[in-house]
Amino acid sequence: QVRLVESGGGSVQVGGSLRLSCAVSGYTWWRYCVGWFRQAPGKEREGVASVRRGDGPVYADSVKGRFTISQDIAKNTLYLQMNSLKPEDTAIYYCAANYGGSCLYGADFTYWGQGTQVTVSS
Repeated sequence: QVRLVESGGGSVQVGGSLRLSCAVSGYTWWRYCVGWFRQAPGKEREGVASVRRGDGPVYADSVKGRFTISQDIAKNTLYLQMNSLKPEDTAIYYCAANYGGSCLYGADFTYWGQGTQVTVSS
């Protein structure tokens, strides 16, 4: 059974940084497709970053140059380093995983974490 558990969320001031972690269990990385999504109050869920085996990472335009997705397969952990945070980055952040596929949209992912809140204040 695949399980994803996010951590690292919290409150930070504008311009600050956070690193989110996603502990993954029951998942085999041989054909991985993993990503981060977020949902702000009153808004639809949006993709933040994703990466699949053999390809480079893909980022939403709104976070390019500020966020970095990475994975430590030996530790079964996915990360999202977030720098230069803005108030519009405030949202619940979810990690997600699948095997293969286009790895771009929420519908491409089968497994989801419960989310972690990120709040950026000015």
